[in-house]
Amino acid sequence: MEADSVSVWPRMEPFLLGALQLAPTSKLSLHYLRKMAVYVRTRDGCFPALGWSMWRHIACGKLQLPEDLAWLYFETFDLLLGHAPEERLERAESMSQCASKSELDQERAKLSVDTLQFLLFLYIQQLNRVSLRTSLIGEEWPSHRARSPSPSDRETKANSQNKNWDDQAHLSFVQSHLADMLELLVEPAQLSDSGQPQRDSQISLEAARSLGLLLEGSVGYGKGVQPVHRLLTKGPLQTQSGYSMLSRSFPLHKLLSCLQQNLALNPFGMTACLRSGKKLAWAQQVEGAMKRAKIARNTHMAPPGSKMVLMSQVIKQTLAKTSDKLTGANIKIHRCSEAFIYLLSPLRSVSVDKCRDSTVVLGPVQTSVHVHSCQNVRVVCVTGRMVIGASSRCTVHALTPTCPLLLPGNSDITLGPFHTFYPSLEDHMASVGLAVVPNVWDQPLVLGTDGLASPLLGPPSGSDGACYRLLPPSEFHTLAVPFQMEGDTCEVPGGLPSAYQAALRERQRRIQSWQKTVMEARLNKEQKQQFQELVEAKFHEWLLETGHRRELDSLIPPAVTSKGSDGAATDSSRAKDGRAGRPDGGDGQPAAAY
Repeated sequence: MEADSVSVWPRMEPFLLGALQLAPTSKLSLHYLRKMAVYVRTRDGCFPALGWSMWRHIACGKLQLPEDLAWLYFETFDLLLGHAPEERLERAESMSQCASKSELDQERAKLSVDTLQFLLFLYIQQLNRVSLRTSLIGEEWPSHRARSPSPSDRETKANSQNKNWDDQAHLSFVQSHLADMLELLVEPAQLSDSGQPQRDSQISLEAARSLGLLLEGSVGYGKGVQPVHRLLTKGPLQTQSGYSMLSRSFPLHKLLSCLQQNLALNPFGMTACLRSGKKLAWAQQVEGAMKRAKIARNTHMAPPGSKMVLMSQVIKQTLAKTSDKLTGANIKIHRCSEAFIYLLSPLRSVSVDKCRDSTVVLGPVQTSVHVHSCQNVRVVCVTGRMVIGASSRCTVHALTPTCPLLLPGNSDITLGPFHTFYPSLEDHMASVGLAVVPNVWDQPLVLGTDGLASPLLGPPSGSDGACYRLLPPSEFHTLAVPFQMEGDTCEVPGGLPSAYQAALRERQRRIQSWQKTVMEARLNKEQKQQFQELVEAKFHEWLLETGHRRELDSLIPPAVTSKGSDGAATDSSRAKDGRAGRPDGGDGQPAAAY
């Protein structure tokens, strides 16, 4: 980027967090969104803010969407907005006090969103639309302009979780669909009888502000990031965009040309993070082989909303971290296997992609946790939304105010209540606006391949079509976070559901009964020794069979010092955060810190 050049790029979060990761319903095609754009501009109570009641009328009455799906889009868009944590906590309290659907509808009716931004949000649901041509022949037709991908390009593609993390797909989408999106911002009076914009159509400055949902930019390298409408109304782009200070508007064709000429790849996206972000690595001796994991992050230089940490190939290791480097970041955990990962900081979003046989324990996640293409993975989290897609034999213990989303391709998913804590958990929850109520972890919304809500909303009674179950209380155990930290939280926030609490009390009763039986047996010293050896042998056998032995062993820090790619040595035994308690009562650091 030249010193005085202007670049405009797609923002990451609307695509990463806003676009549902499945093919959208046909009712959100450009044809219907054009009709909606005219409707909201010509009806009272729809513009410039669109309330839930009017959106429900449009979605259910005009677009024939199920109400659950209409609320899902409205709620997802609201998660993207920068509400203060205090505001979110107040809303959570109000929602939790609703005792009926009518009371819940009254609370929802208080919510509204920016009408034009919501239209653009609905449009970008096309990001994951399945292209018949692409599904048959791949990414593009053979062409003399096609080039072989560079190693960085291949690595970026390999790390992409469909298109939501792929900043190159975001840029391509905006380049291809910018004209349609601008058309949605044109006032109805400037449309022809056929609904098309007239040649001299204008877009008002107020309408252009809504583009800030999707686009941002800067003037010169290293300069501050600005909303796109500010760049368009001053400096080099004012003339290029045709902005008139008198009419406070842009000619549609000039605005389109200006944006297309200045669109660039997001300098804080995944591609840039993989190429030039800080890369840190650590090594640990496991079963005689040196296993390596990679971390790339841009948290040292990216603005809020663009901070990311990419973790890949953590294999047979325990990684624990609580750090400001994680706070507010979008995290991607990719291709990890037989790992135990603890990220105990307030996070913006988390994606767990193509992992297997692993456990992931997270601090509070402000927006969403998405599990995609995983096998036999356990995720424990407090989150604004839980999403699971194309995964099998996974267990999720969540505390969430929104219905978990089960996307197509799932099998053998288990949903259980949140069942752990660490000392600073409640402080972290407050910092991102997450409360203990409402908590609807056991009320998933199952979505079909056509984007419409499936009628299978309750726990399936049979095996046919069953993709999930609720964890039986008889199989329930709490999870202990094995690290010493500072804070006041000393129990699971909000407590456990009564059935699960009763199961724990019954298990404790059986333990006490067993201990009483042993005491009343009046064993002599030799018998006690034999009995203890038998119990320990059975216990170690159980540890090996369940894999818990490896989990315990991984908490003991190895005597290995590795050097990261930035040249800084990482001595796991000297790391200060995420300290683990050894089985013998000592302190240490598992795996590595960064």
